Formats: sequence, structure tokens, C-alpha cells
Amino acid sequence: MSYTIAGIQQIGIGIPDVKEAFTWYKRNFGMDIPIFEEAAEANLMLPYTGGMPHKRHAILAINMAGGGGFEIWQYTSRVPQGAKFQIQLGDLGIFCSRMKSKDVKGTYEFLKSNKAALITGLVKDPAGSNTFYVNDPYGNIFQVVDGQDWFGKGVSLTGGPSGAVVGVSEMSRSLAFYKDILGYDTVVYDKTAVFADLKGIPGAENQARRVLLRHSKPRSGAFSRLLGSSEIELVQITGRPAKKIFENRFWGDLGFIHLCFDIYNMKALQEKCVAAGHPFTVDSSNSFDMGEAAGHFSYIEDPDGTLIEFVETHKIPILKKIGWYLNLRKRDATKPLPDWMLKALRFNRVK
Repeated sequence: MSYTIAGIQQIGIGIPDVKEAFTWYKRNFGMDIPIFEEAAEANLMLPYTGGMPHKRHAILAINMAGGGGFEIWQYTSRVPQGAKFQIQLGDLGIFCSRMKSKDVKGTYEFLKSNKAALITGLVKDPAGSNTFYVNDPYGNIFQVVDGQDWFGKGVSLTGGPSGAVVGVSEMSRSLAFYKDILGYDTVVYDKTAVFADLKGIPGAENQARRVLLRHSKPRSGAFSRLLGSSEIELVQITGRPAKKIFENRFWGDLGFIHLCFDIYNMKALQEKCVAAGHPFTVDSSNSFDMGEAAGHFSYIEDPDGTLIEFVETHKIPILKKIGWYLNLRKRDATKPLPDWMLKALRFNRVK
């Protein structure tokens, strides 16, 4: 049996203050439902934390409208480090998170009224769709894009993350990786230029090749209807050498630390990754417990070392107030969960 990808579960964001960040993401992007909150020691990520375990505080927050979540992540045993250089378009790693919107123009006006740090005005992307870019208070870039599908009733015009922009060094090699392992097999556009829609973004004055990828097969699995469809934009810059965004830094330091996919059948996925030349670099082996949630997680690196996480979910809280926790090991994880069950997550909303 092959593995199943339900969708982008979350994008990890290293920040200096987890509570402050949760409040900002809740207010501006509607990420107001915490799936778990835990302060503990990260002792399985040693290849990426200097060979030593470190304490951290994390919140996984979602938007009921659908899309992935934010794993908001803060070191508590050390001061999280920022890049020693200005991160620019085309640098290697996750450059920004794509946030889906029901009304891109309306979202722009809302964030403007909230005095968010808008980077661009309303512009058209290479496919002719409305979009814009905005910074959070920590310098992380978010691109707001037209949403392709929706789940429940959120409190904002946006849903959760529906993809990411990733800097790569060799486009053909990265295209094979994101197609063969993650299923992004459809090219929406493939263009090379100095792009007017990126004006204002650091490094946008350089020529770049941008390839937007989409998966042709609908995602399946327990959380597929909630997580929805997604797109990945790969960017290869010319005219200057690209730097690694997390060069000489730890996983969990400031910025986008990983892109996580919810999956089923970790063993089959591991075999596929090994065959493709991208073996697991971290493997929790069977199950990890994060207090309110549990599962099996692993990591691989894309061709440029960008961290891709996989999580096979075993337990999540549906309604914390009455102690209703869903054990996915007792059901067919390849089938979507009933909408009514996942929509009960709204009762965990933080106002």
C-alpha cells in the first residue's frame, strides 16, 4: 500500500514570543483555534539543534475556513537567532507562506486598516490573479492569494496557509523532488523575468525563474477536506549567489523553519524517500506525545536542505472542554473525517 498525503498540515514559524505571535496571527489571519499548546524539550531534532536538546514553547493554530496551520515555535532555553544577512528572494529555503483568501482585495484593505506592514500594493501574479505581500511583526513574509477551496466558517477573509514560496538552486532537480515525493505534478506557470509584482520585496530587482506547481490529484486522508489543495512556487535567482536562509542557525530559530504534510503510511513514505535519494534525517519512531496531540513524525531535506516534515496523526483534541479526543488509529485514516466532527473544533476558538 502506498502513502497518502492529506495536505499541508502546517508551516513552522520560529518567533521570539509565542503568545504575542499567536495574538497577531489570530487578529490578522484568523488563526484562532489552537490544536495544541505545549512547553517541553525538543530532544529528537538534534541534527538541527547543534546536537543538544533545547526547550521550547509551541502552539499549533488553525483557521476553521480551511487550509494548513501555523506551528508557532519559540525557544525558551536559548535566544532564537535571526539570519546574519538580509534574506532575499531566491535564497535557499522557505521564503514566504502563501495564505488563501476569499477576497484578496478585501483582505488587503483589512490588513491596511490593521496597520500591518504591507510590502506591495494589490498586484497581479504571473497567472493574472490578484495577490499582495505583507510582513508580520517579525519580518516574515506572507503572500495572500485567491483560495481554491474552503471548509468551514472562519472569522476572517483568509484561511490558513495553502502553500509556500521556496528558493532553490537548480530548478530541474527541485521540480523532480516536489513532483515525485509530494505530488506537485502540474505547472501553472514557468516564467523568467524581473517581476513587477514583486517590487518592494528584497532581491526582486534580480532576474528570477518562478515555477508555480499544483497537484493534479485531489488530496485524500482524514484531514484532506480541512487542509484543502495547495501550491508551491519555486524560485531560482540569477545575478547573485543564493544564500541558505538557515545557514549557521538552528531549526526553530527565527523564520519559516519547515513545511509539514499530514500523511498516512509512514513506512511506505520512508521507502519512497530512500529510493528518491532523500532518506529520513529525523524519525520519531512510532509515536510522539505533545500532551493534547500525538503522532509519528519524520523529516527529509529537499535538494537544497529545506526541511520537509511529515506527520502521521494518531490523536487530536476535538472538544477539549469535555475531553473529546479522536484516536485515528481506530479508523480508516485514508478516508476523510466527517465535516461535522472537524467543525466541532470551532468550540476551541480563542476570541
